[in-house]
Amino acid sequence: MSPDSSSARSRSVSVDDVGVRRQLADGTEESVTWAELSAVVVRVIPEGPFREDVFLMLAAADGTGTAVPSGDPAANALIERLQTLPGFDHEKFVEAMTTDADEAYVVWKAGSSPS
Repeated sequence: MSPDSSSARSRSVSVDDVGVRRQLADGTEESVTWAELSAVVVRVIPEGPFREDVFLMLAAADGTGTAVPSGDPAANALIERLQTLPGFDHEKFVEAMTTDADEAYVVWKAGSSPS
């Protein structure tokens, strides 16, 4: 399913002390708790500037998770929270957010040591 299909579009994204929940337009929900979070990847797709092209992908150890478009209203709160994770790679994050390369940038993994 392509990121711009109607069923993949977010109806709402919430970020709180428990984790991140994304309600999709088709009524399904994706979520990951902070306790389950195992990796954060910034996925850049060469679709811009008129389509969403940067996604914050949050993975849990069991393979579940969610992808939040960087243009979502909740993305700023999510980014602020992610940047507090121990070992978060700020330099790689800036690189990912300022490129148009078709690439996935791993900016945090569970067990990363602080930089």
